[in-house]
Amino acid sequence: MAESGYESVICVKPEVHVYRIPPRATNRGYRAADWKLDQPSWSGRMRITAKGKIAYIKLEDKTSGELFAQAPVEQYPGISVESVTDSSRYFVVRIEDGNGRHAFIGIGFVDRGDSFDFNVALQDHFKWVRQEGELAKQAQSGENAGPKLDLGFKEGQTIKINIGNIKKKEDKTSKSRPAGSGFLSPPPGGKGIGVIPPPASQPPGIIEPPVSQTPQTSTSGMVGQQSQGCTCLTASNAYSLKVLNFSHLTVRSIHA
Repeated sequence: MAESGYESVICVKPEVHVYRIPPRATNRGYRAADWKLDQPSWSGRMRITAKGKIAYIKLEDKTSGELFAQAPVEQYPGISVESVTDSSRYFVVRIEDGNGRHAFIGIGFVDRGDSFDFNVALQDHFKWVRQEGELAKQAQSGENAGPKLDLGFKEGQTIKINIGNIKKKEDKTSKSRPAGSGFLSPPPGGKGIGVIPPPASQPPGIIEPPVSQTPQTSTSGMVGQQSQGCTCLTASNAYSLKVLNFSHLTVRSIHA
């Protein structure tokens, strides 16, 4: 991974103390109780910056910002920064002067929260470095894997899909629908409306006209009278009498 050309600040603490530490006698680690904690060698400001994969712990003067010491960190946890065994506020840092010379010093924070922020800032930076490295490896392995599998349709290629559930659903729907005569069913609790069938003697839909009945007239009370050119029939109980002439006679109404 190529280092970026700019330097970013990831943590700033306004007060930090520097201590001279004795050589480590055993492999169990450093102990802050062996230092002269009431007599720090230097006090000032601390800044943690990042440039590419490397983080830099810079100890600077509070007022002028002059650099007192610098510790490049390429891995955390690692040899560049190590915690003490008896406190969470003190660390051992490996500083370098840029000429190949290095030394180990002790740093300590007055507030426990400042030491927590110092620890988290370094952890987050190197977590980001690991993620960037994994992404770069995946991209490189993807380029070397060869051509990608083409799952698209070729020109003129077709597929056939058999959907069998649609016919079954249609059969269920037709079975559930009752085969009625086309009339609506009566409402719940009501009586059905009957349909009067047509007479059996004639086809349905044909209505015969009513047969006119000729009024029957009793001849017992009728008196036949002859006149010129017509025969008159008179009913004793009728108010009007119709005279009919079928050939040359005319129809007249005589009111009583």
